Amino acid sequence: MLTSRTFLKRTRAGAVVKVVREHYLREDIPCGAAHCRLCPPRAADGPPAAAAATGLQAQPSGAASSLCPGPHYLLPDTNLLLHQIDILEDPVIKNVIVLQTVLQEVRNRSAPVYKRIRDVIQNPEKHFYSFTNEHHRETYIEQKQGETSNDRNDRAIRVAVKWYNDHLKKIEDEENIQVIFLTNDKTNKEKALEEGITAYTCEEYIKSLTANPDLLDRLACVSDEGKEIESGKIIFPEHVPLSKLQQGIKSGIYLQGTYRASRDNYLEATVWVHGDAEENKEIIIQGLKHLNRAVHEDIVAVELLAKDEWVAPSSVVLQDDGQNEDDIEKEEEKASILKTSVNKDMLRPTGRVVGIIKRNWRPFCGMLSKSQIKEARRHLFTPADRRIPRIRIETRQADTLEGQRIIVAIDGWPRNSRYPNGHFVKNLGSAGDKETETEVLLLEHDVPHQPFSQGVLKFLPKMPWSITEQDMKYREDLRHLYVCSVDPPGCTDIDDALHCREVENGNIEVGVHIADVSHFIRPGNALDEESAKRGTTVYLCEKRIDMVPELLSSNLCSLRSNVDRLAFSCIWEMNHKAEILKTRFTKSIINSKASLTYAEAQMRIDSAAMNDEITTSLRGLNKLAKILKKKRIDNGALTLSSPEVRFHMDSETHDPIDLQTKELKETNSMVEEFMLLANVSVAQKIYDEFPEFALLRKHPAPPPSNYDILVKAAKSKDLEIKTDSAKALAESLDKAESPTFPYLNTLLRILATRCMMQAVYFCSGMDNDFHHYGLASPIYTHFTSPIRRYSDIIVHRLLAVAIGADSTYPDLLDKHKLADMCKNLNYRHKMAQYAQRASVAFHTQLFFKNKGVVNEDAYILFVRKNAVVVLIPKYGLEGTVFFEEKGKPTPRLDYNNEVPSLTVEDTTLHVFDKVKVNIMLDASNIQHQKIRMVLVEPKV
Repeated sequence: MLTSRTFLKRTRAGAVVKVVREHYLREDIPCGAAHCRLCPPRAADGPPAAAAATGLQAQPSGAASSLCPGPHYLLPDTNLLLHQIDILEDPVIKNVIVLQTVLQEVRNRSAPVYKRIRDVIQNPEKHFYSFTNEHHRETYIEQKQGETSNDRNDRAIRVAVKWYNDHLKKIEDEENIQVIFLTNDKTNKEKALEEGITAYTCEEYIKSLTANPDLLDRLACVSDEGKEIESGKIIFPEHVPLSKLQQGIKSGIYLQGTYRASRDNYLEATVWVHGDAEENKEIIIQGLKHLNRAVHEDIVAVELLAKDEWVAPSSVVLQDDGQNEDDIEKEEEKASILKTSVNKDMLRPTGRVVGIIKRNWRPFCGMLSKSQIKEARRHLFTPADRRIPRIRIETRQADTLEGQRIIVAIDGWPRNSRYPNGHFVKNLGSAGDKETETEVLLLEHDVPHQPFSQGVLKFLPKMPWSITEQDMKYREDLRHLYVCSVDPPGCTDIDDALHCREVENGNIEVGVHIADVSHFIRPGNALDEESAKRGTTVYLCEKRIDMVPELLSSNLCSLRSNVDRLAFSCIWEMNHKAEILKTRFTKSIINSKASLTYAEAQMRIDSAAMNDEITTSLRGLNKLAKILKKKRIDNGALTLSSPEVRFHMDSETHDPIDLQTKELKETNSMVEEFMLLANVSVAQKIYDEFPEFALLRKHPAPPPSNYDILVKAAKSKDLEIKTDSAKALAESLDKAESPTFPYLNTLLRILATRCMMQAVYFCSGMDNDFHHYGLASPIYTHFTSPIRRYSDIIVHRLLAVAIGADSTYPDLLDKHKLADMCKNLNYRHKMAQYAQRASVAFHTQLFFKNKGVVNEDAYILFVRKNAVVVLIPKYGLEGTVFFEEKGKPTPRLDYNNEVPSLTVEDTTLHVFDKVKVNIMLDASNIQHQKIRMVLVEPKV
């Protein structure tokens, strides 16, 4: 049957047009109940067993309810699904009918919840069934005149519940199954009861599940706006409604931007304004009322204050101790500390948050701060991320949750509440436990780490896998070449291999062979989408979160020795001065003759007794690499230092037993040179072929002010650092040697690293500055690690199209899609770096936990107003030595910004001074355990 749907739509030009769409109604849409004889059988993608598993059960198994003891299915409305998704995901809740009306509304209102409910529907153990009520002849309804679309949808849901109950009565079975309507909407519930439908609020139904009292904690507290006023006094100004905000932003009264809370001061935040305007890019917000219930990363609307109310960023550290929850006057006092006397140059544009455009709340990890009141149900939760406010939750299991890491979601933030309200989602385990802390670390850095789903894994090649005739099309057979790989010990995801041989005309042929991951991951399928979302493999101290499933990362794409593997090869012909004469790219098939570690490769190069093909090849590569490196450095490339730390693990307990900084061998540099060369060659090729769609990587030159600390620190040691170009910087760093202080050069290079900007991916059609500052290269990309970086997979696809080895697809040549992808890749790379650092920090804490107090040499890296930051070379560890301690008299501190130096009582400390510190673990705050350092020499 065919009906038509009519709706009005406004065009870009502002005209209103009437749109008429054909809408098909069918009679063959099944109800989803396993035992239904009235409906046609359901089509399944898999075997018939799969179809039976995913529908509603004939005898609904689930939690027993005291309200409705008989067998029943549940049918939630849209708001319930949006707010109570944590409840619906619980294993206890089964046999739920999700209407198309509800799914469509959820999809429009919250992409994350939509994805979660889709995953639940696909989980065969949950028996959730998605019913296409909008296309079912008996459940589709027209919108009445004067009826809002919201009311029409509510009515459609009630019609579907009624139809289900009538339909299920017709199945002559022993026991009649009832459909229970769940809604938190008062009027909808009343109407349902009038129409003879059994309806409950979520809370009523969950309270009736007597065997599962813990589910109550997961209820989101959704308050009606009207109820807020009766309790307590109003703390915050009202939020301006969205429609008015949008008008205000258009007319320029308000500015829209991303809200970034401060880590050090909970009464201060900055808003990064969207758009290209030069002035007022960054607006400071200070004080509780001006922050007006915004949470870190929300998109907010800001009103600028008059210039005489502008403030300077505060240099005070204020942590919210949550003691004076209702004492707002005290908060105001604290706010006045911020406004210390400042000179006019320090003032910055200041504003206040007038409304929220989009909440970016996620589930937060942290710990419960148990209420002092005995038997209390309301407690405060302290997130691990200091930028997130505390959250008030209700729970009956406070005693068991004490000392545990838990996840809490925010539900809302009324005007009369000092903190937002939320609900308990999940217990992760004991604080300080290695597994738990790793989980927290991954969640807090938004690293996707759930196991790959069946939907993703089904796109992997079937085992046993072998290379077919079809695979050999467009490929060169290079299995005769003496190819080898050089990697760190224990590496299973081998991305790259090399070969080097002399050709007849006396020149040298060098090949870089990279795993052909894009052969296995085809554009647009679930495996591709999952890899694109992950963006990068994340390496923690003793765990790797793969970007692609293990079958590819450690087996079929890993270029292990003595097996045939598919590769993408970049082959140069060079002369003995390492000048490139010819470059060609080809898909290939290789058979690596050796998988070596850096140390093994170094040993072969150095050993006079070894003269086999692989060793000769390595020597040739090493010789060329030295020439390439010298050329690069003469060009102005920087060699900066960052102390990387390796842990030696106990083989039984996997606890760190020794900490040391990584030493780099000549072979590390050898591999790196050829990887850089391949990346540059490929970048040039894909840019020549696709000037608008090449995915490239750039490294912007830092603004001159970034170098201030480096220049001042060198000057204090009578050394001059020039920063007008990368070449000048590289040369002055090479000259900055001190015979009496050999470590000084390393310290200067570490400081120089801190001055740098972040390197980023970008799409060539959306940008015109391609330069890579650190490598002194006019163009650069990532091609050499497709197993662990998604950017490289895209580059492989572009290169394959460029040489005619693979076909293109629309998204590959869409610069806006590529720019969005770069944004996600840059975000994932940054988060992976932060997660890696956090993992090193946590393992460092474990190491010092078992050590007691350790006394070590250190060097001062930075001088602050009330502290110094030191580096301990032995462990590559950085830490802050504070001179103000709680409960102790504060020493006299005199900070000199010019030199930089800090005088504590009568001792003056300069940058790069060698000192001795005691290192110990401070576990007084179980959530934020930290390494504490105390100055021992010089004595202050």
